[in-house]
Amino acid sequence: MTTGRLLIAATPLGRPSDASARLVQALGSVDVIAAEDTRRIRTLAQALEVRLVGRVVSLFDQNEASRVPALVEDIQGGSTVLLVSDAGMPLISDPGYRLVAACIEHELAVHCLPGPSAVTTALAVAGLPSERFCFEGFAPRKRSARTSWLRSLAAEPRTCVFFESPRRLADCLADAVDVLGSERRAVVCRELTKTHEEVMRGSLGELAEWAADGVRGEITVVLSGATPTADPDTLVVDVNRLVEDGMRVKDACAQVIAANPGAPSRRALYDAVLRARD
Repeated sequence: MTTGRLLIAATPLGRPSDASARLVQALGSVDVIAAEDTRRIRTLAQALEVRLVGRVVSLFDQNEASRVPALVEDIQGGSTVLLVSDAGMPLISDPGYRLVAACIEHELAVHCLPGPSAVTTALAVAGLPSERFCFEGFAPRKRSARTSWLRSLAAEPRTCVFFESPRRLADCLADAVDVLGSERRAVVCRELTKTHEEVMRGSLGELAEWAADGVRGEITVVLSGATPTADPDTLVVDVNRLVEDGMRVKDACAQVIAANPGAPSRRALYDAVLRARD
């Protein structure tokens, strides 16, 4: 069995000092570094005062498929290959999936050196529910596709995280207002962990107005989940069931509303129960 392996490593989002000790050690010892941008990884190594002893090769979207066979051969021959993207965790809207999949197919060892991720960093500072969330990658470029994508999020109850180009952010937020409504809560994180980090929280309407004049930097957006809605007819049935068991209508309405997020007001449900009896 080969002693070669693939190491997937998260790199700092901005500040070199966020690099983990394991990343620093790997940079200075592996046989091959497969980097999304070879210049950036050399700049990071210089900032960390690490001398790269291994071969540095590029691995980006356009050349990943052609690079994979040679890298697999390197690992089969006993080499340790370090996979890094420009910032954050590889494979998360970054290159690397084909290489990882090929290594698994050939039963080669794959390990991860955890570290920074714009997805979880944005989620942590957003102040929106985070016990359940979904990640949508980059928002679609074209407006028609973006509008369809936003419609798919209209009833999504989970908090959603996605990336957007600063050049398209204003258009994306304006479309979100049209599709999802101006009051839905969201957070725009700009230049996370960097010197000019900015976290803007507000409604989609407020954020669209803020972004209208243009925004620069790396952008991560966190969108609140849809507010659950309750079916009025079902709520009336639930109230009547409690009333049949001996509860007063007023108290039954209060209990049903407490158990159903998105339910109407107590008065509205009470009136609906009375109308159903007419």
